[in-house]
Amino acid sequence: MSSYQETLDFLFSQLPMYQRVGSAAYKADLSNTEALMDLLGHPEKNLKFIHVAGTNGKGSVSHMLASILQEAGFKTGLYTSPHLVDFRERIKINGKMIPKESVVDFVKDHSETISGLQASFFEWTFALALEYFRNQKVDVVVLETGMGGRLDSTNVVTPLLCLVTNISMDHAQFLGNTLEAIAGEKAGIIKEGVPVVLGNIQEELIPVFRKVADEKSAPLSFTQKGLDLYTCDLKGHFQDENQSQVLTALKYLSEFQLAEESVQNGIEQTALNTGLRGRFERLQEQPLVIADIAHNKGAVEVLVKEIQKFHRKVHCVWGVVNDKKIEDILQLLPEDWTFYYTQASIPRALDVTKLEAIGKDQSKPGSAHKEVSKAFENALQNSQKEDLILISGSAFVVADLLVYLEEKD
Repeated sequence: MSSYQETLDFLFSQLPMYQRVGSAAYKADLSNTEALMDLLGHPEKNLKFIHVAGTNGKGSVSHMLASILQEAGFKTGLYTSPHLVDFRERIKINGKMIPKESVVDFVKDHSETISGLQASFFEWTFALALEYFRNQKVDVVVLETGMGGRLDSTNVVTPLLCLVTNISMDHAQFLGNTLEAIAGEKAGIIKEGVPVVLGNIQEELIPVFRKVADEKSAPLSFTQKGLDLYTCDLKGHFQDENQSQVLTALKYLSEFQLAEESVQNGIEQTALNTGLRGRFERLQEQPLVIADIAHNKGAVEVLVKEIQKFHRKVHCVWGVVNDKKIEDILQLLPEDWTFYYTQASIPRALDVTKLEAIGKDQSKPGSAHKEVSKAFENALQNSQKEDLILISGSAFVVADLLVYLEEKD
């Protein structure tokens, strides 16, 4: 593997990648990750972490925290998933993606031993990230969980602080068919004596977290209400909840001595500092084009409320993956929207003809497009300058659009 592209092909094709293929790549076990940490000399023991879990909002919260720490002068690692355009989005230091050479060298150096473990794509990527962060001597790592918490590869670390943003129905086939079961999986990141800050958690789920926190003697706090918030370059009123949780969490990070100016600049320039994309992102003004990775019931409910505040005719480019409760999500979308159904360029995408049929059954007929780019161009052709085009339903639909727009430019 001499080139970066060959290395990516190895990671994407030869090893199962959950985001692409779904359940066939899921591993509910930490043994591989523990073996990888041992193989690499336990980089997780040489780093400081802030661990972030939750159904929705954990990416935004992670990027806000990283941006604040970066503004304060700390060399800040950031590990997130999935990526939208470039694999290296998953691993950043002070907003800059890991160099291609570092990815190539890691896979070249460890391909034989790690392949012997039959490590998953996510396990490979997490090991790569921690090795890179250790080698670069970062001051702190903001670490976003992948899917759950308790059995997520990231859960081999002992952080300075844990955050759980919210709980919604998602990945039920792996995390449980009830909100209580999902909450239990997310609560699995709580460690002995490590403070925990909860975000917008339903009242009935709080006992789940309180029980685990008590067992671990972990101080449990709730996001403060009524805080003075800063303007943030991540748009959407739902970001207020994320910012409130971040501001609440800062009191547990006193060792970093964060000045108010750093906090304000970090919040105001989150996307600019970290490169976060696909969160209510404005891509064009006339017509207004917004891309958002909302892909589960909780996120879609919030997204629809936000879109309706514009009071514009909505053209909706929508695609989903095949392991969601599609009917439950699709029924949240207004019938007066114009729909352009599509499918992302991954095996896990739901076939667009099936999606179109479900939409028709729910009184939301629309056109079907095998490619996201064609759905988007069709929406553009049918839109007036004062309309709004929404691209959503899956991170992979947004990813396909961003790649198309980059290539088009």
